[in-house]
Amino acid sequence: MQIEINGEETAVDDGLNVASLLEVQDVKMPEMVSVELNDEILERKDFETTILKEGDRVELLYFMGGGALPGYGKCGTGDWK
Repeated sequence: MQIEINGEETAVDDGLNVASLLEVQDVKMPEMVSVELNDEILERKDFETTILKEGDRVELLYFMGGGALPGYGKCGTGDWK
């Protein structure tokens, strides 16, 4: 069946659940990924029981750490240049 993953049409097996999709897509550190299905954020507890359907739109949202940008100082120090 065809679904959209991060804006790209992708063929996947019928009956695939979200947890299996993360494996098939070779997602590294799946515990750090949120999944949006048809504009709704899924709870992690639902990954195993949510079966994908033809035409579903999936966004894999990766969390990234951050810090101060060079030249912008550190938060809370008052050093904002």
